[in-house]
Amino acid sequence: MTESTTPLPEAAGRSPRSAHEDAYAAIAAEPDFVELKRRYTRFAFPATIAFMAWYVTYVVANNWARGFMDTPVAGNINVAVVFGLLQFVSTFVIAYLYSRHATRSLDPLATRLRERFEQEEGR
Repeated sequence: MTESTTPLPEAAGRSPRSAHEDAYAAIAAEPDFVELKRRYTRFAFPATIAFMAWYVTYVVANNWARGFMDTPVAGNINVAVVFGLLQFVSTFVIAYLYSRHATRSLDPLATRLRERFEQEEGR
């Protein structure tokens, strides 16, 4: 067998970083980017946990609290139907709250970061 005379990239199996990647790495290290991630996380994790707790409670109640879930509310509508519909309501409420949070807290920071990135990229 003959050995290849093709030079290897800087790191085995990896190509050198492009200017685009360097610009992104610089932006990702900025305090505004860290703050953007913190603001997103402070909303996303509690909202996800709250929704999942609500959803799991609904599923558990449907499986193990049938008597409670079968309780009539109005006519043929029982607690299970009301809780099921409230799953949709809670989804829309969380989406609305996230949209409002993003508009007020995330978008201004993201816009500044994007503008800096575009300046560094010469766009």
